[in-house]
Amino acid sequence: MTEKEKMLAGKLYKAFGEELLGERQHAKEILFEFNALRPSEIDQRNALIKPLLGRTGAKFFIEPPFRCDYGYNISIGENFYSNYNFTVLDCNTVTIGDNVLIGPNVSIFAAGHPAHYELRVEEYEYAYPVTIGNNVWIGGGAIINPGVTIGDNTIIGSGSAVTKDIPANVIAVGNPCRVIREITEDDKGQYDHK
Repeated sequence: MTEKEKMLAGKLYKAFGEELLGERQHAKEILFEFNALRPSEIDQRNALIKPLLGRTGAKFFIEPPFRCDYGYNISIGENFYSNYNFTVLDCNTVTIGDNVLIGPNVSIFAAGHPAHYELRVEEYEYAYPVTIGNNVWIGGGAIINPGVTIGDNTIIGSGSAVTKDIPANVIAVGNPCRVIREITEDDKGQYDHK
Protein backbone atom coordinates (compact mmCIF):
# COMPACT_ATOMS: atom_id res chain seq x y z
CA MET A 1 0.00 0.00 0.00
CA THR A 2 1.42 3.42 -0.95
CA GLU A 3 1.54 6.30 1.51
CA LYS A 4 -1.24 7.99 -0.48
CA GLU A 5 -3.41 4.86 -0.27
CA LYS A 6 -2.77 4.68 3.49
CA MET A 7 -3.64 8.37 3.84
CA LEU A 8 -6.98 7.97 2.05
CA ALA A 9 -7.76 4.77 4.02
CA GLY A 10 -7.40 6.53 7.37
CA LYS A 11 -4.24 4.62 8.31
CA LEU A 12 -0.96 5.99 9.64
CA TYR A 13 1.14 7.32 6.77
CA LYS A 14 4.16 9.51 6.07
CA ALA A 15 3.44 12.70 4.16
CA PHE A 16 6.94 13.60 2.98
CA GLY A 17 7.48 10.92 0.36
CA GLU A 18 7.97 11.98 -3.23
CA GLU A 19 4.38 11.43 -4.40
CA LEU A 20 2.53 13.29 -1.62
CA LEU A 21 5.08 16.07 -1.31
CA GLY A 22 4.96 16.60 -5.08
CA GLU A 23 1.16 16.78 -5.05
CA ARG A 24 1.17 19.33 -2.21
CA GLN A 25 3.77 21.41 -4.04
CA HIS A 26 1.60 21.32 -7.18
CA ALA A 27 -1.38 22.63 -5.18
CA LYS A 28 0.75 25.37 -3.60
CA GLU A 29 1.87 26.58 -7.03
CA ILE A 30 -1.72 26.88 -8.22
CA LEU A 31 -2.82 28.54 -4.98
CA PHE A 32 0.07 31.02 -5.14
CA GLU A 33 -1.22 32.20 -8.50
CA PHE A 34 -4.88 32.07 -7.37
CA ASN A 35 -4.17 34.17 -4.27
CA ALA A 36 -2.08 36.71 -6.22
CA LEU A 37 -4.73 37.60 -8.80
CA ARG A 38 -6.41 40.99 -8.67
CA PRO A 39 -9.83 41.11 -6.93
CA SER A 40 -11.56 41.78 -10.28
CA GLU A 41 -10.12 38.62 -11.86
CA ILE A 42 -12.85 36.30 -10.59
CA ASP A 43 -13.13 34.27 -13.80
CA GLN A 44 -9.37 33.67 -13.85
CA ARG A 45 -9.43 32.58 -10.19
CA ASN A 46 -12.25 30.13 -10.85
CA ALA A 47 -10.47 28.78 -13.94
CA LEU A 48 -7.40 28.05 -11.78
CA ILE A 49 -9.14 26.55 -8.77
CA LYS A 50 -11.86 24.44 -10.42
CA PRO A 51 -9.45 21.83 -11.90
CA LEU A 52 -7.54 21.63 -8.59
CA LEU A 53 -10.63 20.75 -6.55
CA GLY A 54 -12.25 17.33 -6.71
CA ARG A 55 -15.68 18.75 -7.51
CA THR A 56 -17.47 22.09 -7.53
CA GLY A 57 -20.97 23.21 -8.26
CA ALA A 58 -21.55 25.58 -11.15
CA LYS A 59 -21.86 28.51 -8.72
CA PHE A 60 -19.14 28.98 -6.11
CA PHE A 61 -17.04 31.82 -4.74
CA ILE A 62 -13.80 31.40 -2.79
CA GLU A 63 -12.34 34.63 -1.43
CA PRO A 64 -8.55 34.69 -1.47
CA PRO A 65 -6.43 33.84 0.31
CA PHE A 66 -7.33 30.16 0.25
CA ARG A 67 -5.05 27.30 1.28
CA CYS A 68 -5.31 23.53 0.98
CA ASP A 69 -2.97 20.54 0.90
CA TYR A 70 -4.02 18.69 -2.25
CA GLY A 71 -7.30 20.13 -3.53
CA TYR A 72 -8.48 16.94 -5.24
CA ASN A 73 -9.97 15.62 -1.97
CA ILE A 74 -12.29 18.65 -1.65
CA SER A 75 -15.83 18.53 -3.04
CA ILE A 76 -18.02 21.60 -2.77
CA GLY A 77 -21.68 21.74 -3.69
CA GLU A 78 -23.76 24.31 -5.51
CA ASN A 79 -23.92 27.92 -4.29
CA PHE A 80 -20.84 27.71 -2.06
CA TYR A 81 -19.15 30.73 -0.48
CA SER A 82 -16.01 30.94 1.63
CA ASN A 83 -14.67 34.14 3.10
CA TYR A 84 -11.01 35.16 3.57
CA ASN A 85 -8.36 32.77 4.93
CA PHE A 86 -10.20 29.49 4.37
CA THR A 87 -7.77 26.64 5.10
CA VAL A 88 -8.47 22.97 4.32
CA LEU A 89 -6.01 20.21 5.19
CA ASP A 90 -7.57 17.76 2.77
CA CYS A 91 -5.46 14.70 3.45
CA ASN A 92 -8.72 12.76 3.28
CA THR A 93 -12.02 13.64 1.67
CA VAL A 94 -13.69 16.91 2.63
CA THR A 95 -17.26 16.91 1.32
CA ILE A 96 -19.24 20.15 1.54
CA GLY A 97 -22.91 20.28 0.52
CA ASP A 98 -25.02 22.85 -1.30
CA ASN A 99 -25.69 26.39 -0.03
CA VAL A 100 -22.85 26.37 2.48
CA LEU A 101 -21.42 29.63 3.88
CA ILE A 102 -17.94 29.62 5.42
CA GLY A 103 -16.91 32.64 7.52
CA PRO A 104 -13.43 34.19 7.56
CA ASN A 105 -10.51 32.32 9.12
CA VAL A 106 -12.26 28.93 9.13
CA SER A 107 -10.05 25.83 9.12
CA ILE A 108 -11.03 22.28 8.26
CA PHE A 109 -8.48 19.70 9.35
CA ALA A 110 -8.93 16.20 7.94
CA ALA A 111 -5.32 15.59 9.05
CA GLY A 112 -4.16 14.75 12.55
CA HIS A 113 -1.11 13.49 14.41
CA PRO A 114 -0.79 10.49 16.77
CA ALA A 115 -0.99 11.05 20.52
CA HIS A 116 2.26 9.26 21.28
CA TYR A 117 5.35 11.35 20.61
CA GLU A 118 7.40 8.45 19.19
CA LEU A 119 5.00 8.12 16.25
CA ARG A 120 5.00 11.90 15.71
CA VAL A 121 8.81 12.00 15.78
CA GLU A 122 8.81 9.29 13.09
CA GLU A 123 6.65 11.70 11.01
CA TYR A 124 3.48 9.63 11.05
CA GLU A 125 0.11 11.27 10.65
CA TYR A 126 -3.44 10.15 9.90
CA ALA A 127 -6.46 11.63 8.12
CA TYR A 128 -10.21 11.06 8.45
CA PRO A 129 -13.01 12.36 6.19
CA VAL A 130 -14.93 15.51 7.06
CA THR A 131 -18.51 15.99 5.86
CA ILE A 132 -20.56 19.18 5.96
CA GLY A 133 -24.23 18.94 4.97
CA ASN A 134 -26.43 21.25 2.93
CA ASN A 135 -27.45 24.77 4.05
CA VAL A 136 -24.77 24.96 6.74
CA TRP A 137 -23.27 28.21 8.01
CA ILE A 138 -19.89 28.02 9.71
CA GLY A 139 -19.02 31.18 11.63
CA GLY A 140 -15.67 32.94 11.45
CA GLY A 141 -12.70 31.39 13.19
CA ALA A 142 -14.27 27.95 13.58
CA ILE A 143 -12.07 24.86 13.45
CA ILE A 144 -13.40 21.50 12.27
CA ASN A 145 -11.34 18.45 13.24
CA PRO A 146 -10.72 15.09 11.51
CA GLY A 147 -13.65 12.70 11.17
CA VAL A 148 -16.39 15.24 11.93
CA THR A 149 -19.80 15.30 10.22
CA ILE A 150 -22.03 18.39 10.45
CA GLY A 151 -25.69 17.85 9.61
CA ASP A 152 -27.90 19.78 7.19
CA ASN A 153 -29.19 23.27 8.06
CA THR A 154 -26.88 23.66 11.06
CA ILE A 155 -25.06 26.78 12.27
CA ILE A 156 -21.61 26.50 13.85
CA GLY A 157 -20.90 29.58 15.96
CA SER A 158 -17.84 31.76 15.50
CA GLY A 159 -14.68 30.52 17.18
CA SER A 160 -16.01 27.02 17.77
CA ALA A 161 -13.76 23.96 17.87
CA VAL A 162 -15.78 21.11 16.37
CA THR A 163 -14.33 17.87 17.70
CA LYS A 164 -17.39 15.58 17.38
CA ASP A 165 -20.32 15.17 14.99
CA ILE A 166 -23.02 17.85 15.12
CA PRO A 167 -26.59 16.86 14.12
CA ALA A 168 -28.85 18.56 11.57
CA ASN A 169 -31.04 21.59 12.30
CA VAL A 170 -29.19 22.96 15.33
CA ILE A 171 -27.08 25.86 16.49
CA ALA A 172 -23.83 24.66 18.04
CA VAL A 173 -21.06 26.76 19.60
CA GLY A 174 -18.07 26.62 21.88
CA ASN A 175 -14.80 24.89 22.57
CA PRO A 176 -15.51 22.07 22.41
CA CYS A 177 -18.50 22.78 20.17
CA ARG A 178 -21.83 21.64 21.58
CA VAL A 179 -25.47 22.00 20.59
CA ILE A 180 -27.21 24.90 22.32
CA ARG A 181 -30.59 24.63 20.63
CA GLU A 182 -32.61 23.39 17.68
CA ILE A 183 -33.49 25.63 14.74
CA THR A 184 -37.30 25.88 14.55
CA GLU A 185 -39.99 27.49 12.42
CA ASP A 186 -39.90 30.44 14.84
CA ASP A 187 -36.45 31.29 13.43
CA LYS A 188 -38.06 32.31 10.13
CA GLY A 189 -39.41 35.43 11.84
CA GLN A 190 -36.06 36.81 12.98
CA TYR A 191 -32.78 37.55 11.32
CA ASP A 192 -30.40 36.71 14.16
CA HIS A 193 -29.98 33.41 15.94
CA LYS A 194 -29.81 34.30 19.63
